[in-house]
Amino acid sequence: MSDREIKISTFLAAAGWGKARQQAFPGDASTRSYRRLFRGAETAVLMNAPVQAEAPACPPDATPEIREQLGYNALARLAGPNLAAFAGLTEELTARGFSAPHILAADLPGGLLLLEDLGDDLFARVIPAGADEAALYRHGVESLAAIYRSSFPAHLRHHGGEWHVLDFDAPALLAETDLFLDWLVTRHLGRAISSADRENWRAVWKAAFPALTTEAAGLALRDYHAENLLWLPDRTGPARIGLIDYQDALFVHPAYDLVSLLEDARRDVPPELAQAMKAHFLKAAHISDAAAFDAAYAVLGAQRNAKILGIFVRLAIRDGKPKYLGLLPRVARHFLTDISHPALSEVRALIHDLAPELKELAGR
Repeated sequence: MSDREIKISTFLAAAGWGKARQQAFPGDASTRSYRRLFRGAETAVLMNAPVQAEAPACPPDATPEIREQLGYNALARLAGPNLAAFAGLTEELTARGFSAPHILAADLPGGLLLLEDLGDDLFARVIPAGADEAALYRHGVESLAAIYRSSFPAHLRHHGGEWHVLDFDAPALLAETDLFLDWLVTRHLGRAISSADRENWRAVWKAAFPALTTEAAGLALRDYHAENLLWLPDRTGPARIGLIDYQDALFVHPAYDLVSLLEDARRDVPPELAQAMKAHFLKAAHISDAAAFDAAYAVLGAQRNAKILGIFVRLAIRDGKPKYLGLLPRVARHFLTDISHPALSEVRALIHDLAPELKELAGR
């Protein structure tokens, strides 16, 4: 056995799951991996997040210059493999009645968590199998609005770990949009980007970011979509939505997670359903200025989709996962729709110069 497997076996034995049957199942695009454990009729999930497997996270008081020196995780304010973030957010979410998986055992320094098993009924699976798509999205939107209406502390202390939930600030937003230039434009489209191009790119985004100040910031889980939401019909209210993959949560305008849900990179949400769900969110979240919300929704949608376009190319080229290239057309369509909003007129003009092939990529 490797040293890592010995550590896992010791952890599971101490938690009473040492003799459980283990079954690996697919994880996400990070360095984390997952195993389902079977102990008689009981099941649990092991999260394995080896420490120092990624660049360090952002210290709460780090300047943009220090964050740049530390690397992308610090710049974009990602937790990386730091399980204090997941553990802390899990405890805060479950304390407020949301269905994050309960923590059964924790070894944060060792990068191991034993979690409640919320099952396999992801939106992305049960909707194609015949579940009521509109009903599930309505519950997802209501859960999201309830998260926004809840208050969360910025400083979390749980299971011997400490984590600071930070703001989704301009350096983090810009670091993510830069992935569009670094991977989609230069590596996928084969276009050279000058320092002046990069300066202009950042300037037009900065000009759009004031649209994000029109509502009080709330907790955004940052990956709220059909492959991270589980349908738990035996529960009630917001708890009917099982939550996973939220360790990178930050405070930002409430449109962020809504656009993540409705402009899904992996599945098409019917336009009429998306419009209805946006209106439903406004009502459920008690937001009255629909025009200002639409502007923020477009800015965050464009920002998020610019990031995803870059990440999917990076996953294909750097990480040897070419399947992600097949998702580019849908994300490009979302991006072009977002930048058609007047709040992004300068971004739209620059895209015409930097990536004129984008319409072709989107199939338009």
